Amino acid sequence: MPDDRPNVLFLMNDEHRPDLAGFAGNDVVRTPTLDWLAETGTVFTNAYTPSPICVPGRHAIRTGKLPRTYEDEGLDEFDDGYPYMARKFTDHAYMTAQAGKEHYPGWSQMVGFRKRLGPTPMKREVGDTAVDTENPGAIEYEREVDYGDYGGWDDWKWGWQKEVQQAGISDSRVQVQDRRLVEGTEQFLRQFFVSPYYDRAQPDRPLFVKTSVIQPHYPFFTEDEDLFTYYMNRVDPHVEEPGDHPAARSDRWAECGELTPGQDVTAREIRRATAAYYAMVERMDSLFGRVIERLRLCGEDPDEWVIVFTSDHGEMLGERGLWGKINFYEPTVNVPLIIRWPERFDPGTVDQNVSLCDLYATLCDLADIPVPDDVDSRSLVPLLEGDTDDWDDEAISQGADNTAVHGGLGPEELMIKRGDLKYCWYGEGEGEILFDLERDPGENTNYVDDPDYADEVEAFRERRGELGYGPNADPDYVNAGYR
Repeated sequence: MPDDRPNVLFLMNDEHRPDLAGFAGNDVVRTPTLDWLAETGTVFTNAYTPSPICVPGRHAIRTGKLPRTYEDEGLDEFDDGYPYMARKFTDHAYMTAQAGKEHYPGWSQMVGFRKRLGPTPMKREVGDTAVDTENPGAIEYEREVDYGDYGGWDDWKWGWQKEVQQAGISDSRVQVQDRRLVEGTEQFLRQFFVSPYYDRAQPDRPLFVKTSVIQPHYPFFTEDEDLFTYYMNRVDPHVEEPGDHPAARSDRWAECGELTPGQDVTAREIRRATAAYYAMVERMDSLFGRVIERLRLCGEDPDEWVIVFTSDHGEMLGERGLWGKINFYEPTVNVPLIIRWPERFDPGTVDQNVSLCDLYATLCDLADIPVPDDVDSRSLVPLLEGDTDDWDDEAISQGADNTAVHGGLGPEELMIKRGDLKYCWYGEGEGEILFDLERDPGENTNYVDDPDYADEVEAFRERRGELGYGPNADPDYVNAGYR
């Protein structure tokens, strides 16, 4: 008997600015797959990452918990017994498969998925210990053999100046791995729905498959010379001087890459990096298009599937003279989010504040899977149905302990977004910020001491304490209190 629960396709990329897609109003970049999803699905214009850096942001999505919550519970490392999102689906008879980048903590790379598709994450070696690339602060074991003078091995990341200067045409491991993981997804879908060789297809079994590409995460390379050529003279790069950043401290922008045009990098180098980034976005779009087309080739109707697209965080791309992420500015912390299931939900736009943590409860809700009571996750189904009356219009983003190796945000740093107001707390002695995005969309003015906002600031400070931050922090903090 066919299972009437929906299949789920979760598409995710890395470091995608919220304004860099056709459906988001960008008339230069070509994103036909995302535009089709947006036109026929629901676009969340105020979706926020739980943490603007890969590791804690992704861990929050799979746990349904904010970094403060899962770190207080010891879940910042892999816990084989925790009901991660994928494990919830697996435990309820879904076939679950995952391809691509995930930043799973520790050496286990499954976290509830039954199958891993495509290339596995690469490890890097440091001295006489083995360190997981997906969680660089975690020493896994001591070797039995002394490696002596061989030292460590790392195939990832230059300094930010070199990242921009080296941008251009190259078939780097990012491009290679993205192609391989999409090929792995295509092969799996063919085997699952058709099984042309062994006739063991299971098309009636519900399926949860996640495909997570790396692009447009740096290095800023594209293997397609035509794409690079297309964008070189069409992009409008952010050739901006670094400014006086609110609540700045000496190490805050170390990982963000504060670069001065004409001094650290040239305008031409910035243009090349921007063109490569645009090309990577288009390439990512085409890879996701291949996955959806594979469903059709296998006899599946994408209209019968729940399809989610999002990114773990954004990218400054030279705006304010900054590169990378790890801050609470909109290009970094606001992320694209589309949910599509036309059999149940009409296309539309949701402007309420939501968190990527909410995907946990949402997907479980759509699959009729019970949600744990202790998660920082709310089902988005009422918003998808057009009901906004009882929605708690809040999104939270946080630093985390395991961002310490990157500089910038730490575990005492917090953002709360309510309506058009964004409150940022940077710890004792570091200051606090209040942005009004309706009045000041460029986030240039701090209204925290403006008497017109006194009531709002007081409410934010009270909520900050409930979340376990600041001088009025609740010593008995458990979670965000949504459930």
